[in-house]
Amino acid sequence: MALIVQKFGGTSVGSVERIKNVAARVKRTVDAGHQVVVVVSAMSGETNRLVKLAYDVNPEPISREYDMLLASGEQVSTALVAMALNNIGVPARSFLAHQIDLRTDATFSRARIESIGGPILRASLDRGETPVVAGFQGMDAEGNITTLGRGGSDTTGVAMAAALNADVCEIYTDVDGIYTTDPNIVKTARKISRISYDEMLELASLGAKVLQTRSVEFGMKYRVPIHVRSSFDDSEGSWVVPEEATMEQVAVRAVTYDRSDARISILSVPDQPGVAAKVFDALAEAEIVVDMIIQNSSHDGSKTDLTFTVPKANVAEAQRLMDVVAKQLGAESVRADTNISKVSVVGVGMRSHSGVAAKMFRVLSNTGVNIQMIATSEIKISIVIDEAYTELAVRVLHQAFGLDA
Repeated sequence: MALIVQKFGGTSVGSVERIKNVAARVKRTVDAGHQVVVVVSAMSGETNRLVKLAYDVNPEPISREYDMLLASGEQVSTALVAMALNNIGVPARSFLAHQIDLRTDATFSRARIESIGGPILRASLDRGETPVVAGFQGMDAEGNITTLGRGGSDTTGVAMAAALNADVCEIYTDVDGIYTTDPNIVKTARKISRISYDEMLELASLGAKVLQTRSVEFGMKYRVPIHVRSSFDDSEGSWVVPEEATMEQVAVRAVTYDRSDARISILSVPDQPGVAAKVFDALAEAEIVVDMIIQNSSHDGSKTDLTFTVPKANVAEAQRLMDVVAKQLGAESVRADTNISKVSVVGVGMRSHSGVAAKMFRVLSNTGVNIQMIATSEIKISIVIDEAYTELAVRVLHQAFGLDA
């Protein structure tokens, strides 16, 4: 008998029929002799509806009330799934975050999980029940409802599996696994049967939408096997697991892209100590996340250009802040560009294979794609290019690294 956490996304519980399908799937697992803890998202479209309501009522909603509102979506789907299970003979009990003592910090809309009351869920399992837990939400030290950010139900599921020492966390979604790139762009993209936590973490942070980044962090920290699979068929999905020896045989595991960033450049900044600190302190105080950073070396040691990327949602605020900082520093000007995208190749095999960067840059050069920025790590190479060339770059890189095979 295994203990399995099954997490179902919004599309999986998007209608009454789909909720019944989820209940039937859970029943098959229970009938096979396993204990199951179910984690559910809000029904598809519900969170967007609630967000719109919030902004219709107040263009600047209070963060505490905003989280209170958004968390209600999971309360609905949790209760409905529990009802569906009981209706087909599976004793089930729904739980909201505060009922299982799922504690987070007090950062509304992007709270981080601090602890989970495992004994409460264990007691439910011992009574022969199947607990159905609301994903995406938590409770801070003062009893306020918090939310974990978009995709936070993935994090709830993997954190639940870690807290209960479950054998596996199954993430059910509307795709049947993790692919070598977006199948909507490259029809020959292949499903990856097994991928390391490190590779998946890079892919999730670089634009792949299959798993939320923090869920992979939890899985890696507590070594929880994660099985990404479809809600709509019984095919084997993709396993996210600790790195295996055979994984390094492939230099590049996948190609991904992200259109959600913008680039900001501060031109002719004085090339002296403390300048970068002033720039990024201002962004940090505004809680704006900075990704890629490039500083050009000045020829005479007097002036330099500083370029970095931020989320497009924050570009207007970031440019306002940088206009102020530029005046204080005596910089020439500030420029923003929202027509960019980030394309990345990822693979643990890069540690032992040379020439990956050279091949990537040569292929793009031959295709006429100009590289604006470059960032690397042990297992990834990311570039910033003109957004219009995104799909072309993904296709040629996918083919060049043999991922079509």
